[in-house]
Formats: sequence, structure tokens, C-alpha cells
Amino acid sequence: MATGPPGSNPPQELVDAARGGDEDGFRRLVDPLRAQLHAHCYRMLGSLHDADDALQETLLRAWRGLHRFEGPNLLRPWLYRIATNVCLDALARRAKRRLPTDEGRPAGSDDGPGEPIADPVWVEPYPDDRIGVVGGYAAPEARYEQREAVELAFVAALHHLPPRPRAVLILREVLDFSARDVSRTLGTTVASVNSALQRARKTVAERRPEETEQATMRPSGDGCVDKLVRRLADALERGDVNAIVAVLAEDAVAKPAWSITGPESD
Repeated sequence: MATGPPGSNPPQELVDAARGGDEDGFRRLVDPLRAQLHAHCYRMLGSLHDADDALQETLLRAWRGLHRFEGPNLLRPWLYRIATNVCLDALARRAKRRLPTDEGRPAGSDDGPGEPIADPVWVEPYPDDRIGVVGGYAAPEARYEQREAVELAFVAALHHLPPRPRAVLILREVLDFSARDVSRTLGTTVASVNSALQRARKTVAERRPEETEQATMRPSGDGCVDKLVRRLADALERGDVNAIVAVLAEDAVAKPAWSITGPESD
């Protein structure tokens, strides 16, 4: 699930301009990686609001630490190192959060409606337009890969891991950093990184659905099922019964090989 972004090797003159205090030069230096850094913070923190704050703190630390930046080809690992440690600091400061599924047993068929949820559900879905690949440089297969890395089910599974193993899994499996790079980021050994990765893989595999949303959508063509699901979700959010019925009727009449309810069975 590696997701290598573009723009990670800027020209030296841009680096020199940013080091010289050119704020516009700094913005142009980091902008190509901004969306991917935000997605990384989201995976680590599970909250769009917290990811926004972590990204701003990451860029502030990067601006203040430009004198320690060693060269253009190291921009991506340097920024991810900062972002990861910003997120670890944030996780260390906040109380442990539990997923809604951890709060009680699943409802039975004879159970009545539960109490309304007063507090926000803290694991929030990640909007496609923040991923930075829709309509951009990536082929459909790469876009699926990018979206899988911020699917709600995957992020929820990540949050069954303690912060540092979570960081190891994201950096190694999602972002394709080497074990040596990850060990430098976290101030540990390569052996510790490899050990944490094996444990993290097992935990996430147990918690994650067998098939991702993107894998389900892939056989029907890029965006086909996605478009139907979006229309249905929008109608549900608006409480528009007529629109809901229209979408379901359209799907039932069309009867594609893969519908919004999954593949047809014989």
C-alpha cells in the first residue's frame, strides 16, 4: 500500500530561498507534500480537526528547523519525521479514546433503539478531495491505493495499536519507508522496528475487513460504485426520502455485476 507522492525532490535553489527566510519559497517547498502529510496525521490521530492542527504544527517546526535540513532529496523523510513526532506528542498528551465498538456488545435482533449519542464519534471519515490524487497524477490503481490508506475501517483498525507501533505500520506499509528510516524517525533500532511491524500487522489484520471498499469497487470500474454510494449517502444526510428511493430504484433496474450491495450471487 505504498503511496509515494510527487514533488519530494525540489530544486536546491528553492531550498536555499526557504533557508534564507523566503516564506513564499518555503510554501512552494512544502506544498507538493501538504496533502499527503495531512493524510498521515489523520491516520495517526483519527480526527480531521486534530490532523489540521498537527499539520500546522509540522510546518511550523519545519520552518523553524530549516537550518537542520540536509538537502532536497531528504525533504520527504524529513517532513514525515517531523509530522510523526508531532502526532506522537499529541497522542501522549490526550486521554486514551475508545472506539464505539469497544463500548458494549452488538445489538441483538430483539433490542430496542439505544440511547442517542451525545458525544462525537471521534474516528471521522476522510474526504476524497483531501487525499490529493483525485483527477491528479495517479492512475486509477494508485488512486485506489491512496484511498484504501484512509478508509474508515483501516484507520479504525490502526487505532487498536499503541501510538508507536501505529507509526511503524503506517511508515513502513503505507508510506514505504525503509526500516532504517523508520528507526531514525522513532529513535529506535531496526530490529525493534521489524518486531513492532510484525505485531502491528497481526493486530490490524484481525481488525480490518477481509476486503476493502476500494477492492470491492475496483471490478466495476473507477468511480462507478463510488458515485452511487455518494448519491445515496448525500440523500441520507439530507433526509431526502424521494432521492433515496430513486437511487435504490436506479440500482435495482440497472442490475450491474457489482451493485451498491455487492456482487450478485447465482
